[in-house]
Amino acid sequence: QPPQDTFPSPEPQASRAAAAPWARFSAWLECVCVVTFDLELGQALELVLTQFPVFQKSSICYLSFPDSHSGCLGDTQFSFRIRQCGGQRSPWHAEDRHYNSGAPMSLQREPAHYFGYVYFRQVKDSSVKRGYFQKSLVLVSRLPFVRLFQALLSLIAPEYFDKLAPCLEAVCNEIDQWPAPMPGQTLNLPVMGVVLQVSNLLPAPVVLTSVHELDLFRCFQPVLTHVQTLWELMLLGEPLVVLAPSPAMSSEIVLALISCLQPLKFCCDYRPYFTIHDSEFKEFTTRTQAPPNVVLGVTNPFFIKTLQHWPHILRVGEPKMSGDLPKQVKLKKPSRLKTLDTKPGLYTAYSAHLHRDKALLKRLLKGLQKKRPWDTQTALLRRHLLELTQSFIIPLEHYMASLMPLQKSITPWKTPPQIRPFRQDDFLRSLEHAGPQLTCILKGDWLGLYRRFFKSPHFDGWYRQRHKEMAQKLEALHLEAICEANIETWMKDKSEVEVVDLVLKLREKLVQAQGHQLPVKEATLQRAQLYIETVIGSLPKDLQAVLCPS
Repeated sequence: QPPQDTFPSPEPQASRAAAAPWARFSAWLECVCVVTFDLELGQALELVLTQFPVFQKSSICYLSFPDSHSGCLGDTQFSFRIRQCGGQRSPWHAEDRHYNSGAPMSLQREPAHYFGYVYFRQVKDSSVKRGYFQKSLVLVSRLPFVRLFQALLSLIAPEYFDKLAPCLEAVCNEIDQWPAPMPGQTLNLPVMGVVLQVSNLLPAPVVLTSVHELDLFRCFQPVLTHVQTLWELMLLGEPLVVLAPSPAMSSEIVLALISCLQPLKFCCDYRPYFTIHDSEFKEFTTRTQAPPNVVLGVTNPFFIKTLQHWPHILRVGEPKMSGDLPKQVKLKKPSRLKTLDTKPGLYTAYSAHLHRDKALLKRLLKGLQKKRPWDTQTALLRRHLLELTQSFIIPLEHYMASLMPLQKSITPWKTPPQIRPFRQDDFLRSLEHAGPQLTCILKGDWLGLYRRFFKSPHFDGWYRQRHKEMAQKLEALHLEAICEANIETWMKDKSEVEVVDLVLKLREKLVQAQGHQLPVKEATLQRAQLYIETVIGSLPKDLQAVLCPS
């Protein structure tokens, strides 16, 4: 193991918290647990290391095993995501804002959900009553580093299944020596004699059993002809069920789907693997209200009947690893969804707004025939989806930027002007000259797609985030304007009440800026502090005592 001083040092508060037991461990993981099959209890917790999210005990046990009909023999890796239900947060959670402010949207810490990363082993074992050894090693975290944690599991799970508990405790102790996750830095993470090197904390957000580049092409092989339709469904936040033969496949496809929208933040709920035992089963399957905006990965055919009222169901079959493009699932009407042995297909009444990119499909098919490396195929597909999302978002970004007040309208001694309202009709009119057609060759009903997008959780999430950033920028510009003004001249004809009001407002802005909520330079902060001291010094002693109690 490399010496501790080779690691970058964590943030100041983090280093203070590091003295507490498991403080560094909890920057990465909530807990490590082992789930086994008990003849009397069914799935049961056999071992928990560090604090376990007790409210999730039952859900985690059920989600850590494939459904019985999946027939997963050997080793299987998959992931799940569950809602948090209370419980105490550790001191590290105070660092969420610091970490999230520097992390890409898709890799920020979850405030309200846990991720579970599972390594399940099922092998014949005559020494066990049931005739099978069945165990899952599970890492529970609030970080969506699917690729990193699956790579970690592939190192430690086989060793643990052979040597059991002491090996796991040693691994947890090693993780407790890791530096905190820090966006933009390369970290060396030693475990079991291997050093995992993580560059920029940007592992691809799809389940992989190695640390290679995300294999989006493999995930989407059976649905390549419908990738654009699925992209639209994701963009609009539509409820979608993915029924796959195994939890590994369901979680891969769900995570691949939600990664389609990058760099746009995915604002809906998603469950890479979901079972009938989940605490939210009733909430998701009720017919008394519209289906929630969730992408649900399932393996139990029972869900076809239970979720028949959902508008979009994608059923995929067993993967084919031959050199040819696997049989593509067909678009089918939801009314065809009647039996438990329903054939693979995308069951939806939705008609895509954009025309299919036939040139892309030809290139991918040609790549298969020429045995082009899969990572090259994945790069083609990901670039296509990225360009599609950017072509859709750029006009929105340009229009939003036009709503920002001009910098010359920001004066030091007046409240900053307001951001103008987003008018959908004005935006749609702007598309004639500055629409997605400038950067995307795809034809289709872009206007119709935007109109539906305005009603989706993703528009709401995007707009709130942009509006917040613009409001913070306005506040920062206002603070800069104050700091560049002559404060002595301003104070000459001002009452004590006005002067005290300025002190309080400047202090409020300083607190915001120091909490990373305002994008201002350090020099501006120092000048603002000097202004506060100057202003307070001009006041009578009794007021000074109130504003600066010793």
